[in-house]
Amino acid sequence: MTIKPLGDRVVIKAVESEETTKSGIVLPGTAKEKPQMAEVVEVGPGGMVDGKEVKMEVSTGDKVIYSKYAGTDVKLDGTEYVIVRQSDILAIVK
Repeated sequence: MTIKPLGDRVVIKAVESEETTKSGIVLPGTAKEKPQMAEVVEVGPGGMVDGKEVKMEVSTGDKVIYSKYAGTDVKLDGTEYVIVRQSDILAIVK
């Protein structure tokens, strides 16, 4: 199955990374806050959204930073995705 977002929505997948404290202790994913960096999986078409023209500025494969409490969590085929509005994406990481 695939997810095709509508309007100005973007499907992203959180980038999981191990975090090590200064003393060398590795924190597992359950001990950390929700990551705010993700990879763009799919991008909606943009167009007219809420009466305004929206041009999509992100593309598939971009690494992005998004708002901490943004989006809707979706689990599909055992993989967790987040669907956010493009306006909830704060930056593209290059």
